[in-house]
Amino acid sequence: MEVKEWTYEEFPEFTEEVEGARTISTTGDEMGVTYIPNVEYAEIDGVKLHLQILLPFTRNQPEMVCPCVVFVQGSAWMPQDVYAQLPRVSKLAELGYVVAVVEYRHSGIAPFPAQIADAKNAIRFLRSNAETYHINPENIIVSGDSSGGHTAMFVGFSGGEETDNLFPGISASVKGIVNFYGSTSVMAEDSNPIQILHCQPDSPEGMVMGHVDLRKHPELKRKLSVECNITEDTEIPPTLIFHGTKDRVVNCQGSVILYRQMKKCGKDVTLYFIKGADHGGPEFWTPEVLAVMDGFIQNCIR
Repeated sequence: MEVKEWTYEEFPEFTEEVEGARTISTTGDEMGVTYIPNVEYAEIDGVKLHLQILLPFTRNQPEMVCPCVVFVQGSAWMPQDVYAQLPRVSKLAELGYVVAVVEYRHSGIAPFPAQIADAKNAIRFLRSNAETYHINPENIIVSGDSSGGHTAMFVGFSGGEETDNLFPGISASVKGIVNFYGSTSVMAEDSNPIQILHCQPDSPEGMVMGHVDLRKHPELKRKLSVECNITEDTEIPPTLIFHGTKDRVVNCQGSVILYRQMKKCGKDVTLYFIKGADHGGPEFWTPEVLAVMDGFIQNCIR
């Protein structure tokens, strides 16, 4: 065989029969995932913000153009471990979605709504660079878990606003929201069952609102709580909510409150309880749950 720069199509396939060897057939449509780490999407007041990007590919389509799921990693609004969910969200990439995990400014350096502004700018960056990352810019979904689910919800119904827009003329609108056990409400005293400092200045919700005592500022509690910001006039894309029935960190009842408010206002929302699940875990990434997500996203982008 000649040694040269072979193309895949030109290279002769090995066909020799080898006694005892077996062959497994392929189609060329088997899905793989490429990981692009630490892509800087913005720098705000000296703080560099990054995306972890997962690109699906096949042998037949090494640069396939796909819908994009923008995933906001939860952290109680504190510094994120943006790598924590990569093994799980890669399952979405294996279904044929570009997945981008968002780093936001945490509560120690920027109060609410900086996290929403950052996630929106991440979407604008991806839309601006859709060709580079093989994204269909018309088909973007926002998702997130815990405080990231809270951020995703606000992004979903404020995507058209221009507040803190680092990409003028580029929309941050999305086709749908997937909210994993989002910390969407702080109105009830048991919103966070194992948090003794609930709504106090040093609680996660107190810190993200500027280290204030939310017990003395009901208007700020309402500002932070998603359901208090949704009315019949709110434009919000279809929403899918997952919540474990034994979540000790974010009370499952918070998702029920959000779901009922959205239903009351005539919004397209679906709630799934994950029986016995705590605050996250492999139960949220089973084939059954992935099939629900996949079906939901496909309906959103049709």
